[in-house]
Amino acid sequence: MPRFSPEQGTGRKPGQYREQRRALKMLADAPRGVSEEMLVVVHGFSAEMLAGLVLAGLAMVVTETKSAPRGVTIKVERIRVTDAGRRAFDG
Repeated sequence: MPRFSPEQGTGRKPGQYREQRRALKMLADAPRGVSEEMLVVVHGFSAEMLAGLVLAGLAMVVTETKSAPRGVTIKVERIRVTDAGRRAFDG
């Protein structure tokens, strides 16, 4: 099971470990998830780091379809923490 650890020589950028933990904490505090745009634009996370969390199984993308007025359908994608992500964060 993936765990975050600030290991030396992993090729991580300085501060990446801290950013991953901060992102997981934010996702854990949002039961319905958070949009990628909100995480990138408002909170300053990189899309690459978020994709890494998804690829590692620590977060997942959930797509919902919503009906809007006049028959318009909107697709909403949110990033949510997984159980593995919660365990890695609580570690």
